[in-house]
Amino acid sequence: MQERFRNNMDAIKNLLIAIPDGQYLPIDQFANINVESGASFIYRESNSRYIGIRFSVDGRDLTGAVGEARRKVEQAVPLPIGYKYDWGGEYKDYLASIGQMKLILPLTILLILLILALYGNLKFPLIIFFSVLITEPVGGLLALWITGTNFSVSSMLGFVALMGVAVQTSVILYSFINKLRLEGRDPLSATLDASLLRLRPIMMTALVACLGMLPAAISTGIGSDSQKPFAIVIVGGLASRLLLSVFLSPVLYSLAAREGDTLQV
Repeated sequence: MQERFRNNMDAIKNLLIAIPDGQYLPIDQFANINVESGASFIYRESNSRYIGIRFSVDGRDLTGAVGEARRKVEQAVPLPIGYKYDWGGEYKDYLASIGQMKLILPLTILLILLILALYGNLKFPLIIFFSVLITEPVGGLLALWITGTNFSVSSMLGFVALMGVAVQTSVILYSFINKLRLEGRDPLSATLDASLLRLRPIMMTALVACLGMLPAAISTGIGSDSQKPFAIVIVGGLASRLLLSVFLSPVLYSLAAREGDTLQV
């Protein structure tokens, strides 16, 4: 309405309403007009009104907090017909990210296996992938536990990214072992010498990525909540991967290697 029709109580009461016989009567003939406190804003989404209630999650994981809140709210606040709850915000983003991860994670694993298949011998890619699955989560999960960081989509992405770096360190070792074997060395001696000679490049590859993510892992500034779990997983996972793979990868290779293997550097 124009301001002159809504600037005082009398103007509102005298607003004319058309009735079926063509006459016009003031609105106060049909309704009680009074002043009450109400919402300062009316929010709408998908042609429906909604009331937003916000809260923050501190000291626990988002999924567990929302799950407990949903159970308690549904028990304490029964809604009348036509009303419903909708849990949005970060939780809705979390659900969307989980849906994306269901596609990203298998695709990542498939691409890694396809790249490793270039070795020409399927058992070596499988060994690499097996060693990564054993050693990678140890440090990442331990780092999350030590720092008191809850598992989240950010930390999940950290494990996906960590998988690529972990595979790279094994490829550096296995490629050099294959190179020595193509030069005529037996599998055991080639594995032993390659493990000693490739230790420095493997450490450099892992430590560069680890030290590069360390500032983000210990940051406490604005925006650190989203990047910190990702960095903590990378730092912890690379540390454990470096310590465990130095011993595990050569052992697995020597157990699987046979004379006459198809080798690719």
